[in-house]
Formats: sequence, structure tokens, C-alpha cells
Amino acid sequence: MNARAPAQPARRISSVIVRTRDVCKEYRKGAVVTRALRGVTCEIRRGEFVSIMGPSGSGKSTFFNIVGALSTPTSGRVLIDEVDVAQLSNDELAYVRCKKIGYIFQSYNLVQAMTALENVMTSMLFAGIIADDARRRGMRLLDRVGIRDKWFHLPKQLSGGQQQRVAIARALANEPRILLCDELTANLDLATGQQIIDILVRLNKEDGVTIICATHDYRMLDKSDRIFWIRDGLIERIQNRADVNIQLGKIGGRA
Repeated sequence: MNARAPAQPARRISSVIVRTRDVCKEYRKGAVVTRALRGVTCEIRRGEFVSIMGPSGSGKSTFFNIVGALSTPTSGRVLIDEVDVAQLSNDELAYVRCKKIGYIFQSYNLVQAMTALENVMTSMLFAGIIADDARRRGMRLLDRVGIRDKWFHLPKQLSGGQQQRVAIARALANEPRILLCDELTANLDLATGQQIIDILVRLNKEDGVTIICATHDYRMLDKSDRIFWIRDGLIERIQNRADVNIQLGKIGGRA
């Protein structure tokens, strides 16, 4: 009788989905060096809702791009699911950007010549999903964000809020575990912005998607688990939502 091979231990899934270790980012223009990040170390937990706050020029967008593997640090390490992205090949990086991370940008970045459904399908087709399956999934995603009836509209035929919903559906196309959102309510009216925030909260609570938002919207902070405050290329402080008093456009520490 053949001996049974010993069972392999189950791979432990880390509770941390993003780690940065002493991340620095420099931009050079001739002899001038601009240090956008000056040694950022942090951890973001799986299934967490994090808001990143900071004034213009603080390094917020640079941090956002580095966490999203859209830019590489000058020094330091960025780990996504415990994998150092600096060690990945171009093909491996493309896989991470396609399958693990979804991106939603302030300017929507929709392809103007494509319908809402075609915009959502694009990343699925890039990932190798056959067209019929991509079309069915795309319609389900448009339904989930509340604009299934707009599937045949071009971006110019949609309102800003509707375009943002298409962008959210597109970001979810390949079922990412991390959703990066860059000032996604900045160009929207209050009511539409609140609807978009509500969609993110449902994705976070119901699907366990890790949400990382660069924002100035206090309503977004109110829904966050933690808030990262960035200034002068450094994380100045990290606060739990329970320790931040948010009311009528004012922020302060819990009394």
C-alpha cells in the first residue's frame, strides 16, 4: 500500500495587504531634486477602508501611485500581498495592476469612443476573458452601480456621476482585492458624491474589498476605519475613525 504524502500546511494569509517600508520618492529636473516622499512606513489591513488626507503638494498623490504600483519608489519597499513589487517583471506588474488592484480616478479616464459597457469590458478582455462572459459580467456590474439602462451611452452622454459609476464598474471588472480611489467625489455635487461613497461602503462591507482613498471629502473620512495624514512627504499621524470628531466641515480630536 502506498504511503500517503504528508499534508502540506495551509498558507497563512496575512492580515496586512499593503506594506511600505521607508519609501522615498525623488524627482530630478537638472540639478534640482524634489523629495515627494521622505521615508514612509505603514501597513494597510485586508478589508480596511483607509482615507489619505493632505494638502496639495504633500505627497498624497505620489503615495497613492506607489501603493498602486503605478510608480516605483526611489528607495524603500512596497509589498502587495507580501510580494515586493520592485522585484516583479513587467509582465508580473501588469498582472498585479490588472487583477489585484482597481483604480478610480477623479477625471474618470473613460475611453470617449466606447460605450459604458465597452469601457467596463476593456480590462476583462485584456485579462483574457472571452467577450460573451465579459459582456455578461459588465452588465451585472453596471446594474450593481445603478446604471444598467445606460450601457449603450457614450461618456459624453452621461452626467459626471454616471461616468464615475462606469469608472467604478470598470475598476471592479477583474474582482480586485484593493480599490484605489483618487479624489473621486471632487467633481460631483453633494448628493451624487454621497451616492458614490455609499457604493464604496457596500463594496467594503459586503465584499471585503480594501478601499484606499486620497480625498478631501469629510464624508469619506466619516466612513473610514483609519485616516492617514500626510504632510511634507511623511505620514504625520494615523488616526482611528473613532478618535476623530467630524462635524459640519470641521475635524478635531475626540473630546
